Amino acid sequence: MSRLLTHLLHTPLATRRAFPAMVQESIRHAIHEGEQSHHGEIRFVVEGDWPLADVWSGKTVRARALEIFGLSRVWDTAGNTGILVYVLLCEHKVEILADRGLGDAIGPQVWHQLCDEMMAAYRAGRFEEGSVTLVPEAMRHPIEHTAHQPHHQRGGPGVVDVLAEQEASGYHAQANQQH
Repeated sequence: MSRLLTHLLHTPLATRRAFPAMVQESIRHAIHEGEQSHHGEIRFVVEGDWPLADVWSGKTVRARALEIFGLSRVWDTAGNTGILVYVLLCEHKVEILADRGLGDAIGPQVWHQLCDEMMAAYRAGRFEEGSVTLVPEAMRHPIEHTAHQPHHQRGGPGVVDVLAEQEASGYHAQANQQH
């Protein structure tokens, strides 16, 4: 019941306050800078809350992260080196999913530690710090495991999605259509 209340009481304003345009740009810049030195591609997605039906059904944060991993095509990179950083803001929970090109080489304990550090920062209200300072740490691992591949330059900024209510509903609708 408390989980339902957490989602019900979370507002889009709370999401915008935690991740305003300036914070999104800082994250985007950190991702872009890090992606210049390896073949990993990071997508950072923040959802404020979920539809109550998903909460009631017992959906886990990991299950939702897996849905977004597929729907946003994080897995569709040349070297299978996509990384999704998924944040469910109202629960202060983070999941980091790595495609098989990195997931097999980088143990889950690395991703769990990064998630724990981000969640601690978020619980303390340090959303920019928790995101921006840990992005380079998340990038360090792809650098170590893709350093043998030729370096490439990306032209665009990193991808940061802070899903508004309508966009999140679209992701949920797409996920439900695929099941």
